[in-house]
Amino acid sequence: MKEVFFDPNELIVSKTDLTGRITYANALFCEVCGYRFKELMGQQHSIVRHADMPRAVFKLLWDRLALRHEVFAFVKNRTKQNDFYWVFAHITPSINSKGEVVGYHSARRAPDHDLIRTHVEPLYRQLIEEERSQTNRKQGLIRSSALLERVVADNAVSYDDFVFKIKGAA
Repeated sequence: MKEVFFDPNELIVSKTDLTGRITYANALFCEVCGYRFKELMGQQHSIVRHADMPRAVFKLLWDRLALRHEVFAFVKNRTKQNDFYWVFAHITPSINSKGEVVGYHSARRAPDHDLIRTHVEPLYRQLIEEERSQTNRKQGLIRSSALLERVVADNAVSYDDFVFKIKGAA
């Protein structure tokens, strides 16, 4: 398994419906993940979910989106060829003219890889270990989420502050 890189000045963009099915993917997303546009359309965005991503991060992401808040997160994704790539994602609800959430929009940049190695990977390993320490998946998610909340509380005022503190550590 090798890491795939993309230009830090470019953006990976995708849109999904309310259930997480992909409704749009830009050319860079297709190029980096290795799927053709037609292969991605209608698929769950989790098609690129990497097993090294803690479920607690996705829980936090979906909890914030449910409140109509934007989310910033470091995400490790899987390619069609089972390689991987890291992104710094900005995810927002897409809202129609009636004020209804109709889907989600994500713009992703290449992160600083030194920060990934020194800050994000060690934290994500701890979260995954916590998730796997329980035989009950639900209990593992609860414990991992609690650990993430403690780490954030110990390091910052809010989750956003924590993420941007890591991002700014370069």
